[in-house]
Amino acid sequence: MIDVAHPRDLVMIGAIFGLAAFIWSGWAQEAPPKGLVFRIVLAGLGVAGLALAVPSILTAIGNWSEPSAFTSGTSAFTLYLIVFWVEVIIGAVASFFLIRTSQTENIAPLILAIVGVHFFALAVVFGQPVLHLAGLLLTIVAVLAFVLPRDTAAPSFWCGILGAPVFLGIGLWCLLAGYSALTEHGALTALVEHCALSGYSALTALAV
Repeated sequence: MIDVAHPRDLVMIGAIFGLAAFIWSGWAQEAPPKGLVFRIVLAGLGVAGLALAVPSILTAIGNWSEPSAFTSGTSAFTLYLIVFWVEVIIGAVASFFLIRTSQTENIAPLILAIVGVHFFALAVVFGQPVLHLAGLLLTIVAVLAFVLPRDTAAPSFWCGILGAPVFLGIGLWCLLAGYSALTEHGALTALVEHCALSGYSALTALAV
């Protein structure tokens, strides 16, 4: 489900998903059900998102020299660009229509559905099957948010309360896998350098 060939990419997924959890839990504060508990839960999800994003970003910056699967010029990258711009255009046009027709409450599930579909393309670019899982779960959440009772809460609430845990769970999974791979790679590199230095020292001693 997770390919550790490009650990920096996994760490960046953790960062992006952490920020996404923070953003969607914040949007969910728009019109949650009555009761302070729901706002507290959403705030907790937001804090958890930041707690995931910050170390992920710092780890990614510290390992920026590591290779990435996100390489321009490949067919997968071209596919992603096409899908991305099609989604941006559809999202912008659909959101404008919803605003003009006083259906702004449908913007949140629409955007989340677009985000979900977008991850299917990203899964191809990064070679990470786990993004297919993220895309599937988020698309399901978007559909649920559209059909769940609106007299209880706005669709944005359902997007946040159900979508943020998806971002957090998969994001943390990717961060841990990426960090573990980076740590092992660093230890292996240090071992190789140590062996090379020891060999060089031994050869030098023999030459003398």
